[in-house]
Amino acid sequence: MIANDPLWDIICSEARLTASQEPLMSGFFDAAILSHQSLAQALCFNLSQQLHSSVMSAAAISEVLAEAMDSDDAICDAARTDIRACFDRDPACDNHFMPILYFKGFQALQLYRVAHWLWLQERNHLALCLQSQISEVFAVDIHPGAKIGSGIMIDHASGLVIGETAIVGNDVSILHSVTLGGSGCIKGSRHPTIGNGVMISAGAKILGNVLIGDGVKIGAGSLVLESVPAHVTVAGVPAKIVGTPREASPALEMDQYLSDSS
Repeated sequence: MIANDPLWDIICSEARLTASQEPLMSGFFDAAILSHQSLAQALCFNLSQQLHSSVMSAAAISEVLAEAMDSDDAICDAARTDIRACFDRDPACDNHFMPILYFKGFQALQLYRVAHWLWLQERNHLALCLQSQISEVFAVDIHPGAKIGSGIMIDHASGLVIGETAIVGNDVSILHSVTLGGSGCIKGSRHPTIGNGVMISAGAKILGNVLIGDGVKIGAGSLVLESVPAHVTVAGVPAKIVGTPREASPALEMDQYLSDSS
């Protein structure tokens, strides 16, 4: 727990106000947010409640999550940046507590971060077990070996697949039914590398060891099989360059149109 966490203060203030406006949910907000001393504690509680099963209790999962967060401050630092990304980019996100409680893309991403920490500790089977359960509960399948930055907004999330050697930069927005998939069956790098500020629209499939440059916008339903230079818009099957985004970082604006800036 950090001594001064302005975001956690905002989350608690929002939860108190919302509980006062909807008394029927006061017990829920108390258990999920207000009874905890830090964002890390609230994440451990809420994520373990989502993921527990008949073979792994919520208490056991919470212990694993706490161990990871205590060992690596970057996990909670990334969660804070992800919460702000949801609040800034998703018009449906009216409060900072909403990703923690309701948004399965955010929830799956934070659990992936713990699975990735386990993967780096060579606790591969527990990491893969978490991956399997995350996929079952959230319909989001992120291999724990993937490398994902911070400031990530995963909107709706259902059907998202990110493979083992995929790399995702910072400040990226990803919509539902996106695949960052492999090509071929040989070992080694076989999944995409996604630059910073990229927006990947719904249903896009990016396959193979290709590089997507910074500030790229990928149109909905596109099939990307080749590397894409920075700051262009691509769309189609197979994807072709169709313009230039108006924004330096399309992920931050979430503009789905494909029109050329010129």
